[in-house]
Amino acid sequence: DNGMRVACGGEAGGRAGFWVVLSAVTLLSLSTRLHRLSEPPHVCWDETHFGKMGSYYINRTFFFDVHPPLGKMLIGLAGYLSGYNGSFSFLKPGQHYGAHNYVGMRMFCALLGSCLAPFAFLTVLELSRSLFAALLAAAVIIFDTGCITLSQYILLDPILMFFIMGAVLSMVRVKSHAHRHFSTAWWLWLSLTGINLAGAMGVKFVGLFVVLLVGLNTVHDLWELLGDLSLSLVLLWRHLLARILCLIVLPLALYIAVFAVHFSVLNKSGPGDGFFSSAFQSRLFGNNLHNASMPEHLAYGSVITIKNLRTAGGYLHSHWHLYPEGVGAHQQQITTYLHKDLNNLWIVKKQDTQYDSSPSVELVRHGDVIRLEHKMTSRNLHSHHHEAPLTKKHLQVTAYGANGTGDWNDCWRIEVINRKAGDHIKVLLSKVRLIHLATGCVLGSSGKSLPKWAWEQGEVTCSPYLKEAPNTLWNVEDHSNPKLPNISLSVLKPAFLEILWESHIVMIRANSGLKPKVYEATSKPWHWPINYQGLHFSGVNDTDYRVYLLGNPVIWWLNLGCIGLYLLMVCVAVVAKQRGIPMTEATREQSRVLCQGGGLLMLGWVLHYFPFYLMGRILYFHHYFPAMLFSCMLTGITCDIFLRACARCFSPPVASQAYTTAVWTLILFIAYSFYLFHPLAYGMVGPRAHDPHSPMTGLRWMQSWDF
Repeated sequence: DNGMRVACGGEAGGRAGFWVVLSAVTLLSLSTRLHRLSEPPHVCWDETHFGKMGSYYINRTFFFDVHPPLGKMLIGLAGYLSGYNGSFSFLKPGQHYGAHNYVGMRMFCALLGSCLAPFAFLTVLELSRSLFAALLAAAVIIFDTGCITLSQYILLDPILMFFIMGAVLSMVRVKSHAHRHFSTAWWLWLSLTGINLAGAMGVKFVGLFVVLLVGLNTVHDLWELLGDLSLSLVLLWRHLLARILCLIVLPLALYIAVFAVHFSVLNKSGPGDGFFSSAFQSRLFGNNLHNASMPEHLAYGSVITIKNLRTAGGYLHSHWHLYPEGVGAHQQQITTYLHKDLNNLWIVKKQDTQYDSSPSVELVRHGDVIRLEHKMTSRNLHSHHHEAPLTKKHLQVTAYGANGTGDWNDCWRIEVINRKAGDHIKVLLSKVRLIHLATGCVLGSSGKSLPKWAWEQGEVTCSPYLKEAPNTLWNVEDHSNPKLPNISLSVLKPAFLEILWESHIVMIRANSGLKPKVYEATSKPWHWPINYQGLHFSGVNDTDYRVYLLGNPVIWWLNLGCIGLYLLMVCVAVVAKQRGIPMTEATREQSRVLCQGGGLLMLGWVLHYFPFYLMGRILYFHHYFPAMLFSCMLTGITCDIFLRACARCFSPPVASQAYTTAVWTLILFIAYSFYLFHPLAYGMVGPRAHDPHSPMTGLRWMQSWDF
């Protein structure tokens, strides 16, 4: 196109030169990502999670993860197509693969990671019209040890970055066809932008950052079109509708379709069941609720299990063991338990009478006062003014009494959420609260694990805070009552939109609950741009095959310096324009590239980096890599314009040669730094860097680098 010809010079020669350079970039990117791909032949870092999830898709076993499903689905598909049968356990890092075919899944991730450099090359070429700027941007991605490491393993990161870079490339290509609105190529790139947005969102929720970037760019484009008085209002409406169709409707439809496939494939009961509601579980083959039949409405005399609605909340549970001396009252323990068990069974009784064997049956209604008798121990659910074991200001919950008799503290008022007074309690569907009559507190699960004296089961408390929250909401799951007719639970199965909504609520809650554990290695956002600390992918001892995730420090510090240099150059360009300083046509064009092309990449870096300062969840070093891609592309544009400005100090014949020499010197210097640090990505064996006999001696430039 025109941009390529401007960058490369000429029509035929420019096109040939463009394809030669793009081919070289692609081959170099592939060779660095595919080199020693099978090493090490054991599970590395988060392969234990995402490889296992790929196996779940092959075996159609339901699981839960805090991220949307597309990345894991693609990993599972890659494994299936490459001959992996889903039988490897992925128990822990360091576990040897043996005869299992794991290379296909690694190769899929590596191939997507190999696309990052060509995508960056094309994006920067489109924004800057400079072949050297594009080549420099590609070089810093190709020779970065961190990008190579992330691309070579069974991880979500290369898949996420592929869709992010694809969305950015498609977005700038739409702009390059601005002179041919509604042409086939224009529709193609606009649609590809939407498809890549759906892909980014479908891999991780941080894909929303690139959605925001594309959204802001679209608003800017529409604002520019609104100011073009040569366009009719009808044409403006067509532009608006085209963007709504391709950038909102299409991505949402594809995103929802991903979940439809996810739920369709994972139809067998598995380790993810307990994170979801009872109604959700009833659709899974092998779950005890699948195709089960039981009474629809709760009645006095029913034997039930009650499940907490918080993420992995568990069942209300008791056993013969007592709270130890000094932990509230020395009475029978009440906990939550994640597994099916006879100790989860409770009998529903009226507050003041024993349930009799008369043939009549009375349904429990919203607002009724009930007692819950533990079936196995015949003690009642009870609370009193003793402090809970772990959660301060909450009251202790115990099982009290003998043979179903107790006292006033055994009475609970049952309330149905979002239902009118007098409504019945439906199995699976009704969300209920249990309000303690004597103290006014509400029964809940704190989410904390009790000590070993309670078998590390979940703490149950009576909370004085009556605000509705998942940890104080419960539903009836198992239900038996010989006096009531049974119905098939298939009629209670939730619709697709209901399970789609529930899955997102569960993922969001689980994400917000990801807090650092004691002694767990975490990272802070300010660490990332300065390459402060890496992450062990494989091995820690001298005899281990060690892989260490760390960015090439020359590249990362160059990127950081270029961000500062870019801001300084923009200030100079803006002041020069405001003061009306005369500029040549070439200088004006470079100023435009700096402010518009560079500004877009700077915005991408800001949107993908600074939101992490606001997050309360646990963070890791690899979260910075999408932002790092934008800083790499910004480095290409910034260095190119800066070197061109410096070259103007020489006479015209010498300036071009000086500029070309400076660019190639910089690229060769980056390649040499890769030669020095490449063992970080491809593996180290032998003494660690602090040992003078180590091949990495002298390269541990920061004390925080632990290789």
